Amino acid sequence: MAKAGYKKDYMMKRSQNKSTFMTKENYKARWFVLDNEYIKYHEGTLEKMGKVKGSIDLRSIKAVENVDNKVLDQKDNVFQTTPEFSIDRKLVRQWDRDFEKHLGQGKGTDSKGREVTRVTCVWGPNTDDVRRISWAEVTRNHKPNIPLPAVPGSATQPGQEVKEKKIFVAIFNFTPAEEGDLELVVGEEYEVIDDSKEHWWLSRNKRGQSGYIPSNYVKRKFDLEIFDWYYKNYSRERSESVLKDEGREGCFLVRESSTPGMFTLSLFTLENDGMVRHYHIKKNDQGKHFISEKYSFLSISELIHYHKHNSAGLATRLKSPPNRDGRSAPATAGMGHSKFEIDSRDVVILEELGAGCFGAVHKGKLRGMTVAVKLLKEGTMSEDSFIDEAKTMTQLNHPNLVQLYGIVIKSKPLLIITELMSSGSLLTYLRRHKPRLLTKTAALLDMCIQVCNGMTYLENRHFIHRDLAARNCLVGDNTVVKVADFGLARYVIDDEYQSSQGTKFPVKWASPEVLSYTRFSSKSDVWSMGILMWEVFTGGVMPYDKMKNVDVVDYVCHNRKRLEKPAACPEKIHKVMMQCWQHEPDRRPSFVELLNMLSGLLEAGNYPFIAPN
Repeated sequence: MAKAGYKKDYMMKRSQNKSTFMTKENYKARWFVLDNEYIKYHEGTLEKMGKVKGSIDLRSIKAVENVDNKVLDQKDNVFQTTPEFSIDRKLVRQWDRDFEKHLGQGKGTDSKGREVTRVTCVWGPNTDDVRRISWAEVTRNHKPNIPLPAVPGSATQPGQEVKEKKIFVAIFNFTPAEEGDLELVVGEEYEVIDDSKEHWWLSRNKRGQSGYIPSNYVKRKFDLEIFDWYYKNYSRERSESVLKDEGREGCFLVRESSTPGMFTLSLFTLENDGMVRHYHIKKNDQGKHFISEKYSFLSISELIHYHKHNSAGLATRLKSPPNRDGRSAPATAGMGHSKFEIDSRDVVILEELGAGCFGAVHKGKLRGMTVAVKLLKEGTMSEDSFIDEAKTMTQLNHPNLVQLYGIVIKSKPLLIITELMSSGSLLTYLRRHKPRLLTKTAALLDMCIQVCNGMTYLENRHFIHRDLAARNCLVGDNTVVKVADFGLARYVIDDEYQSSQGTKFPVKWASPEVLSYTRFSSKSDVWSMGILMWEVFTGGVMPYDKMKNVDVVDYVCHNRKRLEKPAACPEKIHKVMMQCWQHEPDRRPSFVELLNMLSGLLEAGNYPFIAPN
């Protein structure tokens, strides 16, 4: 329960340094928290409060003194104010009143001969509004270096570090799927008790109820992701598509740049019949964010707030982000924190969507949620081995992987329940939209990056796909691309599929070591990624389309020849494909290296139009 009088603000603190020579480097921005027992200060930024750095028992504070500007250090730049705290004198008065309420009238000052330790806080719009908090850390009745006794009713000993609570905010609703799950309500705060599991965290709500929540449904209280204008993983191409669909002057979003730790503001303006401008959010030497150097801020949220009222170098002032009403929640890792087996009575099978290697794929409903249901043909899969692995596979969760929710095993046929993607396979999508897509290099490159994102996640977990191809990737809303059927190739019972000489084996996507020795690895997946990129930049053409499988093996393994550059593919992108097709696996890039290459090419932009043949 929150303590009475709870108050917190972001202010400057003077370092507890015995030296009389002080500079501006001796002042740090800290979160100060005041309640009816303590004042505590935390490290961190405006968006994110960090761990507790120290705490002061209010009963030991003897007085709150006014301090004239420059008195402590006689330096011109002694007191540093921050944009987050440059508000008005009302805030100063609020803190004064809170201190008076808790302390009453001070009965003495540090000039009475007490040994005291001082902390200096700065707040208000200028250096005339300075308050110094003085308190007696050691009094005449205590020997030096002997800790004070514990505060009655408090479990924390003086000097003992207070464990920071991990407070998160729900950004999606979540309905418990099994006993032990905890309901989430958008906008409510939750304390995370145990985050040792990657995708399911043990948490407590404000009513004291505990249970597991999906980690991708909550964000840190001060994370950028709690803001509706933050689109974390969106590329330049997808940002432009979203903003142009909205078509509103001043519609904007902030996204991650391809440079780690950097961000880009994308803004729609009606000039030139509607266009999207992109602005890099940079940092100066003081760590402040800016678009125009004249206007810099400690946080991106402060920068956005400013530019909502002042264009200050932008094409127009920021007005509102794209409409996210009705946006779908991300897939959770399985249906619940431990559940991978699904009751057949909870599944409703609807119309057939298509057929694959394992059987028919249907649209379905799982407790009201729209899903894809794969009905496995008997004898096509080693079911016992797959069931043993299913629990692990449900815990693989990434924005660019199709989520496996669970399996139905107590009735026949065996059902695999997965996330449903609205636009079907990437191969079908490429062929359906080929004339339009082949003129949009950035859109094609973005698709490859999304696939590479998903594969990087699998590579980091030492998980091999074995059958990566455009037909095994799916497309959803806003051209989101996800990798599907990862790992399932291991369980196929079919000599034609298992043998590299078989007609069903994906020879045209297989690396030389797979064709020669059936040796699968993440590096053989990288080879397949190169073939998938070639599919993307040809609009879904079959690789080696005029060659039989046996000829492809000779072409790739013995003659060491490679696919030619697609007509609509820039030379730099084809060079990346060629790196994926190095004959020796060790010479191929890893997926994370490949991802960095592709992201760099996308960020560079300025692709020439290449008319396809």
